[in-house]
Amino acid sequence: MHAPGIWGILVVAVVVILLFGRGKISGMMGEVASGIKAFQKGMKDDDKPVERVTTTADAPVAEPEKKDV
Repeated sequence: MHAPGIWGILVVAVVVILLFGRGKISGMMGEVASGIKAFQKGMKDDDKPVERVTTTADAPVAEPEKKDV
């Protein structure tokens, strides 16, 4: 089997454009780009240090009930 030539690639490109149309392809590319940007933003947020939450011992602690055996 051999690699597709320039004519094969052009035929596939024309068929894809006819099936999906220019607007739908550009819309999909925009969605892919926004997804990549959101992923990169999420990765940058992971690099930020996480603030530790400290709790105070002001609240009463419930003791377990003692059962007579």
